[in-house]
Amino acid sequence: MTFDKIYQYNFPTTIRFGAGASKELGDYLKQNNLSSPLIVTDPTVSQLDFFKAITNNLQQKSISVETFSAIHKNPVKSDVYKGADVYDNTKRDSIIGIGGGAALDVARAIVLRINHREDLFKYDDLVGGDIYVTNDVPHFITIPTTAGTGSEVGRSAIIADDETHQKKILFSPKLLAKIVFADPLLTMELPPFITAATGMDALTHNMEAFLAKMPHPMCEGIALEGICLIHQSLEKAVNKPDIESKSKMLIASLMGAVAFQKGLGVVHSLAHPLSSLLDTHHGLANAVNIPYGMEFNIEGFEDKFQRIARTLELKEETGEAVVKYLFDLNETINIPHKLRAIGVKQEHIETLADLAIADFAHPNNPKPVTREDFKNLYSKAI
Repeated sequence: MTFDKIYQYNFPTTIRFGAGASKELGDYLKQNNLSSPLIVTDPTVSQLDFFKAITNNLQQKSISVETFSAIHKNPVKSDVYKGADVYDNTKRDSIIGIGGGAALDVARAIVLRINHREDLFKYDDLVGGDIYVTNDVPHFITIPTTAGTGSEVGRSAIIADDETHQKKILFSPKLLAKIVFADPLLTMELPPFITAATGMDALTHNMEAFLAKMPHPMCEGIALEGICLIHQSLEKAVNKPDIESKSKMLIASLMGAVAFQKGLGVVHSLAHPLSSLLDTHHGLANAVNIPYGMEFNIEGFEDKFQRIARTLELKEETGEAVVKYLFDLNETINIPHKLRAIGVKQEHIETLADLAIADFAHPNNPKPVTREDFKNLYSKAI
């Protein structure tokens, strides 16, 4: 494919993909008789030139814009409640999520909250709460600004409890965006660190989805192609970005989010507690932990790692070669090898292990993970 035109994909929802796709937003709103959207984003994105250009363009088309950006880096329930109050008080008719995973998760949770007003965590998918998502939801649009979580094509939102920091999953097919405007130009100005961390998040999604124990051959094929695209483009997207590398990363991010409906695994369960306890960037937490989590998974799944190694074009088609590749890739994009470099201390390990064993991701890991395994993995990585 070329990278100088806009394409439309229809999987799992309608995706307008290509440089400049975000400029179509105003006409789309008009065509759907939507005139007063709530835009949900984060405090950083709300100050960027491209965000101001998007809102100015909408206002020029006589569309009333209200922005909600008072969200945490790792979103909590109170963020969602505040956003829903803004939606109500300013009489909005739709919701647009613009940003990375945090902004899109909060936007999707607000979409749920508008017509489902019981305690937000009643709808936690891990306790069967999805059956209570029965009412209509506002028209929902997503515009990603990072190539990492793939939240723009997701049907779930991860939101933490303000007090316990435990993460909950809000899920329903109703929470899938009606349309995604995936514009790689919006990712061009990302700092190298964010490109690196979010890119490794996308790689983690694809690798863990491929390995996850639930059978889903279609997701496995998507995951392998996502791994291939990241292999081709991440280093360049970080160190010498161009539209091709940024486009490939954005596609791979979308693919990872589609693939991980198959499940995630041990790496995400190592990473989530770092975000909730220490407020570590989610992508960075995955990036540092992925070599250790992948090494843990090799035994018994050598055939799967052979497929990954082949996709990465490694000379040795082994799990050990994949782990070495991950360490080398992290070094190339300036991700540290050890958790101590990102603020984790020995005294955190017991609490981290408690949070990790309670996490929702590792039950889909290809092999069981015990609390002792989590302690050992943290200790090895520290």
